[in-house]
Amino acid sequence: MIGNHTVDVGALLDEAHWSTYQKLLVVATATTIILDGLDNQLLGAAVPSMMREWGLLRPAFVPVQTAGMVGMMIGGAIGGVIGDRVGRRPALLGSVVAFGALTVLVSMSTGVLALTALRFLAGFGLGGAMPNAAALSSEYVPIRKRPFAVTLTIVCIPLGGSLAGFVGGLLLPRFGWRGLFMVGGVLPLMIAAVLLKVLPESPRFLAQRPERWPQLRALLRRLGHAVPDAAQFADLTEKQVARVSASELLRPDLRADTIALCGSFFFCLLTVYIGTTWVPTMLSGAGFDVATASYGLTAFNLGGVVGAILGAVLIMRLGSRLTMLAMAAGAIAGAVVLASIAIRPQSGFLVLAMLAWTGGLINAVQTTMYALAAHVYPTAVRATGVGTAVAFGRVGGVLSPSVGSWALEAGSSRYFGLMAATMTVAFGPPARLRRPFPGTAPGPQPRAAAR
Repeated sequence: MIGNHTVDVGALLDEAHWSTYQKLLVVATATTIILDGLDNQLLGAAVPSMMREWGLLRPAFVPVQTAGMVGMMIGGAIGGVIGDRVGRRPALLGSVVAFGALTVLVSMSTGVLALTALRFLAGFGLGGAMPNAAALSSEYVPIRKRPFAVTLTIVCIPLGGSLAGFVGGLLLPRFGWRGLFMVGGVLPLMIAAVLLKVLPESPRFLAQRPERWPQLRALLRRLGHAVPDAAQFADLTEKQVARVSASELLRPDLRADTIALCGSFFFCLLTVYIGTTWVPTMLSGAGFDVATASYGLTAFNLGGVVGAILGAVLIMRLGSRLTMLAMAAGAIAGAVVLASIAIRPQSGFLVLAMLAWTGGLINAVQTTMYALAAHVYPTAVRATGVGTAVAFGRVGGVLSPSVGSWALEAGSSRYFGLMAATMTVAFGPPARLRRPFPGTAPGPQPRAAAR
């Protein structure tokens, strides 16, 4: 409490216990990202079936994949600004409704042209969801829990991708790719309707808007804080910004970290999408059946769920720099092994195991990058900062369908060798951040300094 009636919301949240209700809010936010990851990777699971139905070769789907990445790039940048100006909650739920409805329409596509347009538009929602989910989950919890909360949220991207591979393996043989997209579109619409009733706005966002202080009082009381009716609010743990704009990310105290984050997101997302876009097609071309090829996508993503959660725990303890560099080195080693072995059904167990290791560490690095970005930027431009870094990274995603297709034309060795090369370049930026998450020492947690 500051003065008689002014509450420092940042200090109140940072110094309090992480309550069960706060944990449930993080889980609710994470649910939207499971759906985001599911819808984002349905196309990768469905492409082999589409190729057979429409009598097309793999390069015909490069424009479809590219259009989706361009939509996500634009959606991430715009969605972050909307989240900082209007609110994380409406921006997040609006994104979920958008990609859910458009995924339903994908199930009715009759050709590549319509599919390309629909994936481009769905990309707006898929891209806009992630920066707002990262900002929202980071602002529900004490700062010492921020890496774990954000990672638990964003790790649901590979979890959703794993679900896409699993559901694809179940539904594709029975209902085809149209049934797969119908299920993938209806689920987000149902979940969005539930979250509209139960998911509140970020308390740190509400603290900056006096006209919404009644909502903030009710939320803080729900979190277990006794707040007087006449209380006013401030957040002294955060620096104020002149306006919500991407230009704020290049002010002197943020410029170096913004450039480093953008570089890391670019090469990480390039690597991630080289994998998730083409792993099922690569396995199918190597002689694996449709279900096993789809499960290869599950393996590539599922290891990321475990790796990212363990990485978040280590980041809280050891800091972000050492942890992320070790995970990147492990991903490079895994890609080198995959480039050196024969990809064939007879060695299916080894191939799936190495996909789980390599994809797991690649996804773990990418996922924890969101937590790092949410830590670097202050509340007023947090969604904008995360959205801008991700949008820059989407340029790598835009290139991934063409680059991945080119690599596959020469076989699996060049395909996985390319992953090793891109992760090697991504190795550097996390080491150069001026504001890495410092980790913690045994004993009481220090209060975060104003940034």
